[in-house]
Amino acid sequence: MKSPSAADLCVFLCTAQHLNFSKAAVELGLTPSALSHSVKALENRLGVRLFNRTTRSVALTEAGERLFARLKPAFRDIDDALEDLNHFRDKPTGNLRITCGRQACELVLLPIASEFLQTYPDIRMEVVESEALLDIVAGGFDAGVRFGDRLEADMVSLPIGPAMRSVVVASPAFLERHPAPQKPEDLHDLPCLRHRYPSGALYRWEFERDGIAQEIEVNGPLTLGDVSLMVGPALQGLGLAYVFDDMVSEHLASGRLIQLLADWCPYYPGLHLYYPSRRHVPAPLKAFIDFARQRSGH
Repeated sequence: MKSPSAADLCVFLCTAQHLNFSKAAVELGLTPSALSHSVKALENRLGVRLFNRTTRSVALTEAGERLFARLKPAFRDIDDALEDLNHFRDKPTGNLRITCGRQACELVLLPIASEFLQTYPDIRMEVVESEALLDIVAGGFDAGVRFGDRLEADMVSLPIGPAMRSVVVASPAFLERHPAPQKPEDLHDLPCLRHRYPSGALYRWEFERDGIAQEIEVNGPLTLGDVSLMVGPALQGLGLAYVFDDMVSEHLASGRLIQLLADWCPYYPGLHLYYPSRRHVPAPLKAFIDFARQRSGH
């Protein structure tokens, strides 16, 4: 039996990583049919089935899982060895993959990334937008961006943004029809714009004053999966919104929105860049860490 080439194994690893032929094909620069042919040829060469495929799903077989578990750390070592060569270049090169929620992207990550990529033109960055709490190692990411109070213990983290605050806001038209809440419990009787996480759970509005914390389960006419989409309906008077203050600062200044329950809305740890503590740090990521640290003053 002729041994598979490194290219064959790369195709397998990428497909096993995504469990999606279309996504793997895009990453590898192949057509889905060419990738499928390569996987089938590898299976024929090895004499075992590596994937169970249906029209709706792709899953690793037991043999595929075992091969994936053995190859993944070996190829990571190869990647790390190649990354070491970056130390001999004037400027690092390579790819950088980061996962980040949409609001974190807009408010913090993209402004830093735009400056960074102009400073390091040989680095290519991919930002994968997701509100889910992803396993960055299993997902093939170099790093992620998340709020500082939601990080796993085995992650190294770096603050890349200031402390943040969410605020309750309403339009003047809304307050003409409804009384302004004086305490968090008053929200139970008012129409609110709700946020649903990717997991399916609804966000409970969090408040704190004088060391007393409260979580309020609100109700209302509209539920959204993206907090930034709440600003428009709030401006139209549909309901109260609980959003980052940076998202509505201009509307508050112009009077189009009014802030409520201000003394119940504390600041909390801002956004952090995080990455695995037990892995060699690739040169593009190290450059980004140093750049973000210098920019944020940490």
